[in-house]
Amino acid sequence: MSKETDGYKVETIGDAYMVVSGLPVRNSNLHAREIARMSLALLNTVKSFTIRHRPQEKLKLRIGLHTGPCAAGVVGLKMPRYCLFGDTVNTASRMESTGSPLRIHLSTKTKEVLDSFQTFLLECRGDIEIKVAILSQFKFSYSGNIETLLKSS
Repeated sequence: MSKETDGYKVETIGDAYMVVSGLPVRNSNLHAREIARMSLALLNTVKSFTIRHRPQEKLKLRIGLHTGPCAAGVVGLKMPRYCLFGDTVNTASRMESTGSPLRIHLSTKTKEVLDSFQTFLLECRGDIEIKVAILSQFKFSYSGNIETLLKSS
């Protein structure tokens, strides 16, 4: 999925999967669009996915997006790995953990970047409190064909 978009898998922690865009190679404001496209594609795939040993149950994917600066570095001696740190990472994680299943939740900051592309339809879901900050939470959808969106640049 990340081959179709400019997404870079950073790490997997438990059942959480962290993907970024704009790192390690910067891509201006395209990062938000690329991760949004990847998120829509993941949701589209999950909706038709069947769990082999529990065919009546559906995967309940939750996605959280946030835009901002972070610190990056390689951590570890025996098994070094690329890691991200900072409020941006923590906020994205909280957007995911406080979100609803089968929804993409994003911060106002990410919404502002996505609005510049005039491609995504966003719906305000109200304010949520995350530690000290209060963020507006949005969900979004795309009005066209998902395959067309994934192929467009």
